[in-house]
Amino acid sequence: QVQLVESGGGLVQAGGSLRLSCAVSGSIFSINTMGWYRQAPGKQRELVAQITGGGSTVYVDSVEGRFTISRDNAKNTVYLQMNSLKPEDTAVYYCKVDVHGRQWERDFWGQGTQVTVSS
Repeated sequence: QVQLVESGGGLVQAGGSLRLSCAVSGSIFSINTMGWYRQAPGKQRELVAQITGGGSTVYVDSVEGRFTISRDNAKNTVYLQMNSLKPEDTAVYYCKVDVHGRQWERDFWGQGTQVTVSS
């Protein structure tokens, strides 16, 4: 059994900052890629940022330079620091984690956390 618990969403004014967290617990052997996705109303879910087990990162162009993804392997937690937020960043943010058990591997999704940026 693997659980993901997200936190850190909320309402913020444009230009403000938020930090999202996603903690993974359960029967885990290792965690590979960890990522953040978002889905705005009427739009498809999109990748925002991801970080591999080796620490390599990828960002969608629209957040490059404003958002920073990081991970704490000791805590099985991934973070998304969001600065200079814009109204177009408003969405439900989901973490996705590639988890390895002893003899299995699969992706798990968090429950989602709402981020609302007011203009």
